[in-house]
Amino acid sequence: MSQNMINLTLTDAQLEAVDQALTDLEAQLVDLIAMSAEQRRKLARMGDKSEAFCRQTLSVLSQNPQVVPPSLKLAEAQADLVALDKLRPRLQRLQRLAERGADSETALGSDIMRCALDGYALLKVSGRNQGLEGLRKELGTRFAKGPRGEETPAAA
Repeated sequence: MSQNMINLTLTDAQLEAVDQALTDLEAQLVDLIAMSAEQRRKLARMGDKSEAFCRQTLSVLSQNPQVVPPSLKLAEAQADLVALDKLRPRLQRLQRLAERGADSETALGSDIMRCALDGYALLKVSGRNQGLEGLRKELGTRFAKGPRGEETPAAA
């Protein structure tokens, strides 16, 4: 009947430390960019299979500078590869932390929902004798089944 997937207590000191750490991360990663969905859609992507190709091509080009025109901006691409290699492990850690945060948020919400549903069931059974029928009916509007989509117009 009772569910308690997670026990989480965050002190003010912990929250302040987290907020400061996030502020520090934002300050250190100020050069990260944000793109619109349209911009992302138009980009050439370097997936797992393409990454080996890209690394090998940059290597061959750097070993043969006589075939590389300045307009190719090989040095910039090599710097981008170095930055990617440095950024990626940090993003993986952030992603794992974000996933744990999302899972914890879901578990907290589920614990709350389960308790509320169990409590509502108790109100349905024993609330009648305690003068709680009106409140129970008000809470029951969450479960009211009505037409999906458009609401029915109010009676004139």
